[in-house]
Amino acid sequence: MVVSPLVFPPRKRRPSAGSFVSPKLADMNLVQSLLSLSQEISSLKPLQFLLKRNSLSVINKTKLLSILFEELLRNPVSNFFSPSTLLCFEEMYIVLQRIKTLIEDCSNGSKMWLLMQIQVLSNGFHDLNLELSTLLDIFPFKEVELSQDVEELVVFVRKQCSQSKPLVDPRDESLRLEVLAMLDRIEKEIVPDHFKLKKVVEDLGLRHNSSCREEIESLQEEIQNQNDEKSKSDIVSLIGLVRYANCVLFGSSTARRTDHSRRKSMSDLTIPADFRCPISLELMRDPVVVATGQTYDRESINQWIESGHSTCPKTGQTLAHSNLIPNRALRNLIAMWCREQGFPFETVGSNETVNGVKATKVAFEATKMTVSFLVNKLSSSQSMEAANGIIYELRALSKTDSDSRACIAEAGAIPTLVRYLASGVGSQQPSLQVNAVTTILNLSILEANKTMIMETDGALNGVIEVLLSGATWEAKGNAAATIFSLSGVHAYRKSLGRKTRVIKGLINIVKDGPMNSQKDALVAILNLAGDRENVGRLVEGGVIEMVTGVIDELPEETVMILEAVVRRGGVAAIAAAFNAIKKLAAILREGSDTARESAAATLVTICRKGGSEVVAELATIPGIERIMWEVMGSGTMRGRRKAATLLRILRRWAAGLDLDTDNVVDSSSMMTMTVNNTSRTVLPA
Repeated sequence: MVVSPLVFPPRKRRPSAGSFVSPKLADMNLVQSLLSLSQEISSLKPLQFLLKRNSLSVINKTKLLSILFEELLRNPVSNFFSPSTLLCFEEMYIVLQRIKTLIEDCSNGSKMWLLMQIQVLSNGFHDLNLELSTLLDIFPFKEVELSQDVEELVVFVRKQCSQSKPLVDPRDESLRLEVLAMLDRIEKEIVPDHFKLKKVVEDLGLRHNSSCREEIESLQEEIQNQNDEKSKSDIVSLIGLVRYANCVLFGSSTARRTDHSRRKSMSDLTIPADFRCPISLELMRDPVVVATGQTYDRESINQWIESGHSTCPKTGQTLAHSNLIPNRALRNLIAMWCREQGFPFETVGSNETVNGVKATKVAFEATKMTVSFLVNKLSSSQSMEAANGIIYELRALSKTDSDSRACIAEAGAIPTLVRYLASGVGSQQPSLQVNAVTTILNLSILEANKTMIMETDGALNGVIEVLLSGATWEAKGNAAATIFSLSGVHAYRKSLGRKTRVIKGLINIVKDGPMNSQKDALVAILNLAGDRENVGRLVEGGVIEMVTGVIDELPEETVMILEAVVRRGGVAAIAAAFNAIKKLAAILREGSDTARESAAATLVTICRKGGSEVVAELATIPGIERIMWEVMGSGTMRGRRKAATLLRILRRWAAGLDLDTDNVVDSSSMMTMTVNNTSRTVLPA
């Protein structure tokens, strides 16, 4: 049996020497494995831009060793080797594994980081040469009885390995020092020399937009391979430099410019239950532990306590104190999960950037320089084609971190972006309109930018225009997501709800749009429904009829909207919701725990405010009491309480008693706060 050499995924940290193991084969099978491994190394291409001589040297030595293994297989002296010979071959196999992995690691990883580690990696090649030399020193020539030519060849390789010295190409070292000097100048807010910057990136093989993007991705992945904070921070600085070089030297990528894959929403994922805040039911960004030992998102539990509550929302126990203790272990797990799903994880109010690493002064200044260059270029752009490429770069940059969003807004990009939201732009170049509205969406994630967007002349009207008549569903969906993001501020929620065009646009998207766009519009409607003044306008706009029409496809989102609207919408809302009673009962029977909880709460409100006629309609549903018992046995804590209340209402109606059930305790106040303070995660697009 021949063992295939271990192959490690590209762009992953090279394993330590102790991670490699011998194949534990005997005799000629081991020699065959050595031959296969040496041939694989021989077929590798030497590194192109850095460490070229180091990699070429070790590949050539391995080619010569493959002749040794071929000779051993052609003319086996014996079917069995001595234990010392087997040990020598096993150790040789491990060294060759490490050679192969080192070359592949250097080939697939970040060129910038490779340059920064040039001395360490050069020493790594040197160490492998010395280990190979040691093994060839003890090679059992007498036992294997090689031909004279092959024996001389092995002696030659041994001599070459023993005479090897750590080699750093002067050109590589000069390039490393130039990059360090450039980073130092950027930290001092000095714009890099264009000619020197061009030479550096070209010498590293970064000669077009796509290669720079791949380099940035490699650097971002390399952060996960580092254990110390300094190395992570150094990589963040390099990312800033490469991003700046990409924009200044190569502009936008035609290939990527037309790539507008649909923005993922957190609602498209199944968030682990332990990662959801029990109050908001959304992904926790800053989990904290209260006195009862329960964990909540800091923003949600703060609002709960500040609204006058002194109990734990989940257990109902009185809080012994109001101290909030950070749950760092859970936060790390959530951050890891977000990385695995391909989403950034940023805590509220933090300046964390790539994969949770704080921005360096170099990275921040490089971002400012990049943004300044792009915004100035956009202001003087004469064609839609050129503007599209620039705005795409701003869109990509606004997706990365809070610093980038702040820099883009402070550089005056928002008024310029407004020009490209018009319907005329969408009809001529739809992708340009998509890029513009999506950039504004990404900027709105930063709290400070919400005010800037709302106060910029024409910005809100431009977003609403896209919401109503965007050229694509992607544009409309991202406009809806922008409305959701802006409505996170209570004052803006009121002003947005007063605009009938906003309500009309959101409802139209839910009625006619694809599911992703529907979800964006529904969460925006849910946020608007958190304000009592808005509910009347939503009811007049037909929100209950709209929700009833799509409740089968999107039960969780629509039922939460129904619950919020019927609680605050008065008689008109209750009357409009009459036709939804049977559908709510169906969700109680088959829906998720979250949907069943909201459905039960909605039915309680409808029955209380709608009177006997509504309860009679509910009572006609076959098996309704059995459904209530099922929810009481297996639903959420709040769902069980609401189901018990609903069952009490049905039995009082059947007995001809008054329907007043105010004495039944439930936790509706928690849901009120959830709707009023929706904290659904908005992800950069």
